[in-house]
Amino acid sequence: MAYAHWKSEKREDRAVFDLFFRKNPFSGEFTIFAGLEECLKFLENFRYSESDIEYLKETMPDTVEPEFFDYLGNLSANDVKLYAIDEGKVVFPRVPLLVLEGPLIVIQLLETTLLTLVNYASLIATNAARYRMAAGRRIKLLEFGLRRAQGPDGGLSASKYAYVGGFDGTSNVLAGKLYNIPVKGTHAHSYISSYSSLNDLKHETLKHSETGAEMNLKDVSLAWRSLLAEKLHLIHSEASDGELAAFISYAIAFPSGFIALIDTYDVLKSGILNFCAVALGLNDLGYRAIGIRIDSGDLAYLSCKARSTFAAVSQDFELEWFEHLQIVASNDINEDTIISLNEQGHKIDSFGIGTHLVTCQRQPALGCVFKLVEINGIPKIKLSQDVEKVTIPGKKSVYRLYGADGHALIDLMQRTEEPAPQSETRVLCRHPFQESKRAYVCPAKVESLFKLYWKDGELQQDMPTLEGVRDRVQESLQTLRQDHKRNLNPTPYKVGVTDELYNFIHDLWLQNAPIGNIC
Repeated sequence: MAYAHWKSEKREDRAVFDLFFRKNPFSGEFTIFAGLEECLKFLENFRYSESDIEYLKETMPDTVEPEFFDYLGNLSANDVKLYAIDEGKVVFPRVPLLVLEGPLIVIQLLETTLLTLVNYASLIATNAARYRMAAGRRIKLLEFGLRRAQGPDGGLSASKYAYVGGFDGTSNVLAGKLYNIPVKGTHAHSYISSYSSLNDLKHETLKHSETGAEMNLKDVSLAWRSLLAEKLHLIHSEASDGELAAFISYAIAFPSGFIALIDTYDVLKSGILNFCAVALGLNDLGYRAIGIRIDSGDLAYLSCKARSTFAAVSQDFELEWFEHLQIVASNDINEDTIISLNEQGHKIDSFGIGTHLVTCQRQPALGCVFKLVEINGIPKIKLSQDVEKVTIPGKKSVYRLYGADGHALIDLMQRTEEPAPQSETRVLCRHPFQESKRAYVCPAKVESLFKLYWKDGELQQDMPTLEGVRDRVQESLQTLRQDHKRNLNPTPYKVGVTDELYNFIHDLWLQNAPIGNIC
């Protein structure tokens, strides 16, 4: 396509493209915009290398003129302007997330990569934000999805944008290194299964945290297990010695970070007893365990049983902290599971989430599109039998209008030459395609959504840290009414156009639509 434009002598043509989406993901009514920083890095590094050019020469037809490859070798994004909404903002269908202005051929070459960078990042951030709302502020959310992600790059992106959306940590160590995300995790079932009996222990002793004296953690843990079995009315012989050996070995390796996966054999008959025995043994040596992870079974029931066990141990042995040990659940967790568990009154402190977050099984794609809206100063419209696919032509400004209570009322698009709406001044807002849907809005506050981020080959804005983008997500979500954010049948957020833009759209529509002929 780039060569066809070049061959048609459209090298000097200037174009405006909008990147937007038509429908929110996950049956919701909001989306979190993410990926802007990566888009700007892409513009900064956009070049065709010598090896790229050589490959294209070998791949493209022999009829391609050699001068085209010279043209490609000199291309950059220096003559492109990029306007964007701030990363981390709540955004809505039809509103452009990115607006690119510049050489037609260059912007056309940028299209696919920009869509890739925005689509997946926004999908993950939105999914994570929905999990965050479902879990509430108390519950920790941990991203465990690297093994199920779309390759290593997809895994890194998932870890990064899950954190942006509101997650608290990741099991992806490389993401922790690159993005300074807290790294969290536990051992696997295979670690437990690798121990068959207490005879498999190679090391049994651990230094006391204060005195430095060597103590035998195996002996201490076995003594505690016998006492606990009697106190908790459990059958000592039903607990797995291999599991106990695995817990002891892990505790010796990480005495200040001991968190155990307790469902390899049986949570109530073995796992919880063995964990408590080792946790109390560590306490005798001056250390405090962190908690447990449950990866199967009835999570609401098992978490309540585990919490009641911790409470009983806390009371019997006068260890106040024991009652507050962490409980992490990680069994096929999705948004609906979290909501259901909240209704059941679970006692879980953290959720470890993998498959449903990183593969977004409920929604395969956000569906951003990249459409030409102006060429050489002439607005362009794309028509379709499906009204939702009709584009809004021309370069536009977008404003978010807020009510007196601080909640967003509507996003309003208008032609760039129109004066900006003013607070405390009534403005007519119209549905872009449905004539009868219109309303006057008198905003308490008006926010311009677009900023110029890229011009003359340089960044035009100071970029926030990842923490800053993460904070912006939560701040932006707070501006939405609760009915826009609810899980079941959320209220659609309004996106409108000014009366002038409405008339412009429909005049251009009539000019471009073919007239039928009935005989």
